[in-house]
Amino acid sequence: MKIFRQTMMTGLARIAGITGIVIAATGNSFAGETLDRIMDKKTLVISTDAEYPPQSSLNADNEFVGFDIDVGRAIAKYLGVEAEFVTPGWDVITAGHWSGRWDMSVGSMTPTKKRAEVLDFPAIYYFTPAALVVHEKNTSILSTKDASGHKVGVGVSTTYESYLKKNLVIDAENVPEFSYIINDADIRTYDTDLLALDDLRLGDGVRLDAAFTALPTVLEAKKKGYPIKIVGPEALFMEPLAIATDKGDAELNAKIKEAVSALREDGTLSRLSEKWYGGDLTQ
Repeated sequence: MKIFRQTMMTGLARIAGITGIVIAATGNSFAGETLDRIMDKKTLVISTDAEYPPQSSLNADNEFVGFDIDVGRAIAKYLGVEAEFVTPGWDVITAGHWSGRWDMSVGSMTPTKKRAEVLDFPAIYYFTPAALVVHEKNTSILSTKDASGHKVGVGVSTTYESYLKKNLVIDAENVPEFSYIINDADIRTYDTDLLALDDLRLGDGVRLDAAFTALPTVLEAKKKGYPIKIVGPEALFMEPLAIATDKGDAELNAKIKEAVSALREDGTLSRLSEKWYGGDLTQ
């Protein structure tokens, strides 16, 4: 993991010249209620984002593909059930109290102190750097601190929005320290991070001066021809991305932790990360 992170940071510098998984239990549920429902129906209903490549998106055949999608399917297979996908809004997912509308949301979620008030995080399954990007013709934002006071696009209710508001608290062990470099940003929120990148590619300063999201999402957009470039070589923070469950089902949490541990030990998570990111972000 350390070697790959160094490679990613080197890539950031070169390019400058990138769901988690979320699993839901019903609000105020009794222990085991959600897990029992999953096993009875033989179906794991997974919420995800249809516009968040390479974590999750729809292909030309209207099928879900991506790292988070494959991880969700692997967990369903471990449980011996089928996977079914739904697409609620990110702000709805992070609000908790899902009331059984879905069982698991694969969305590359960072565990934060605020989210931990309504969600549990039984397992972290990978890590990713947070990157600031500008239009390729931009000449005024040469370092991350230069984005201070500028229009910066982010997904609503994301860790990127919290970072810009200077109230980001990541509730996980061994998280690298970070500092707030961007001051007084004019924050513009979008339903998904990709929509912010869509506005950024319209032109330098047309709607946004910069956007802030996961490095894999940026690299995927660049592969698709988005006229954007990464600012800095540094990641503004490293995100541990976790499976989350709605409060109230300790048995489900234990099963999720068991599944992720097994997928890490047998190499499944590493293989999926190599497939979608070109390196192992799971260790």
